[in-house]
Amino acid sequence: MAAVFKHLIFISSLLAAGGSLNAQDCENVLFSGRVSDSLRPQNFYNLMVVNMSSGRGVFGQPDGKFSVYANQGDTLILSVRDYPKIYTTIVADSNCQFKGVFYLEPKVQELEAVEVRPLKSLEQIKEERASLAMRETRMVTGIDVLQSPITALYQRFSKLERSKRWVAEQEYKDDQKRILKELLRNYVVYDIIELTDEEFQEFIEFLNMDDHFLKTASEMELITFVKDKYEHYKRLK
Repeated sequence: MAAVFKHLIFISSLLAAGGSLNAQDCENVLFSGRVSDSLRPQNFYNLMVVNMSSGRGVFGQPDGKFSVYANQGDTLILSVRDYPKIYTTIVADSNCQFKGVFYLEPKVQELEAVEVRPLKSLEQIKEERASLAMRETRMVTGIDVLQSPITALYQRFSKLERSKRWVAEQEYKDDQKRILKELLRNYVVYDIIELTDEEFQEFIEFLNMDDHFLKTASEMELITFVKDKYEHYKRLK
């Protein structure tokens, strides 16, 4: 308060002497104004004016108005949650004031893409279960081994052939998991079981379902098996 009183006496003495007040002579500058949303009117309950030069800050009014004393050349920040910060530098006028209206634009929110997949019917899944098979890797077996023993030996010990078989096995396992996941998604929709997105893969591993059973089981056999396993899974959780 003493600083403000001193500031007013300083201005009055200059005017009484007939002198003009230069902005450079301002000991304190009154920074005032308001912030406004450029798209829609609203209140600003969390408006804060921070002086980067002094490290001090004050809160503004809910209507967006504010006033604070600063020094010539100070850098101030107008901060409102969910809006980009506004930086400004104090430049006093002849009345030792710096006024302004500052327009805010909401931050652009970037949302992750969400994949929406249609739910397959149980009949479609049943067809996929029945057709589940590992990709042929052209292995020589049975009577063909006698007809082509060199080829059989090569395939048995060749790293390339073993890699082909490994890739085919992994693709087969991926197909199993994909079909199981489609089946479980239906069971969740029908309230047979309850699984979060994070639990799907864990529960599929817990099922450890035999591929022959997956291919040949009836709908009732699958539901009974999955529900029993689910209850066991939940008890362990």
